[in-house]
Amino acid sequence: MAVKSPSHIQPAIKRLLHELRLQSQNSAPHVISLGPVSDEQLLSWEAIMRGVPNTAYEAGCWKLSIKFPESYPLTPPNVNFDTTICHPNIQFKTGEICLDLLKSSWSPAYTISHTLDAIHQLLAYPAPDSPLNVDIASLLRNGDKVGAEALVRFYCEEKRWSLR
Repeated sequence: MAVKSPSHIQPAIKRLLHELRLQSQNSAPHVISLGPVSDEQLLSWEAIMRGVPNTAYEAGCWKLSIKFPESYPLTPPNVNFDTTICHPNIQFKTGEICLDLLKSSWSPAYTISHTLDAIHQLLAYPAPDSPLNVDIASLLRNGDKVGAEALVRFYCEEKRWSLR
């Protein structure tokens, strides 16, 4: 695929095409699909991620939008859930993700595969003390794991593929 783009975004596109090749050779089981939205939009990607086995998220499947800045990999991508998900560290209405790796802990050594692995890990190990969804975070902080898991399961079944 011949890519013609301004020279200032060439490093980002070159890196992303390399990551895409690596991902296609060694895909994680929780990543159903990953790639650019189109050949013309190489800085805009979509991913489909399945839930974490043996958790309340097990039955879930979500679409994520990934926007890479022109300065990638020096700057982290902007990743959001497009499919509704109930999680203490994910904003219910916008899909914004509260994850240090996407903010202050970002390193150019990280790849989109590392990023998706970290998001998948966040599903299994939420941090209710830094919530974007205070309702489910409150359930977890108050020790109501059964109530929190029931809410998660409800949204995994009812809202699957309910895009914003």
